[in-house]
Amino acid sequence: MNRTYLKVFFQPSLENSTFVTGLPSIGNVGVTAVNLLTEHSQAKLIAELYSPTLPDYTIVDEDGLCNLLRYRILISTLETNLVMLIGDTQPPVEDLPAYYEVCGDILDFADKLNCNFIITLDGFPAIHAQREIYVAGTSSKIVSEFISLGVKLYSGGRIIGLSGLLLGLAKLRGIDGICLLSPITDLISDQEAAFNMYKFLRKTLKFTSENMI
Repeated sequence: MNRTYLKVFFQPSLENSTFVTGLPSIGNVGVTAVNLLTEHSQAKLIAELYSPTLPDYTIVDEDGLCNLLRYRILISTLETNLVMLIGDTQPPVEDLPAYYEVCGDILDFADKLNCNFIITLDGFPAIHAQREIYVAGTSSKIVSEFISLGVKLYSGGRIIGLSGLLLGLAKLRGIDGICLLSPITDLISDQEAAFNMYKFLRKTLKFTSENMI
């Protein structure tokens, strides 16, 4: 495999869908929160993305079976059209072109699914545990809308990796979006911050079903 391979199981017909990404990063806030979303929103797997730009190892499951690193794309139409992406890893930090390539492939597929809004998730180190959620976005209007929901402005910093780059490239394509960030105290896996992020996503996406609790 010398190029990105997208294995599509089925491609639904969606309109005005929201694209949410959960990727391994500091505290693993994003991937944990989106895993919870997929589990509690009756999400269905529609595609898997494989790329030679990802690290050179496989993941071995509890049954001893090897699996290539991948990005899973799932959809839920439980209460809104929601597309969710969960990644096993990010490209190596020294391979900057790989980040742009993977982001481009992800956004190409999101475009085919008529996603008109993108939400990326991440964390940033904090000394003390906090429940606040912070936001950065593609426009002042969008940022203001989310601040009105009770989040704080994330300013003067950087969003490193795919979570930031996806948002920046989406803006160039004319796709609106935000990055939600949670302060984390556990750099490996901050479960409290991730669950707090999940609860805010439920509120933002207007999920009211008891299945989402």
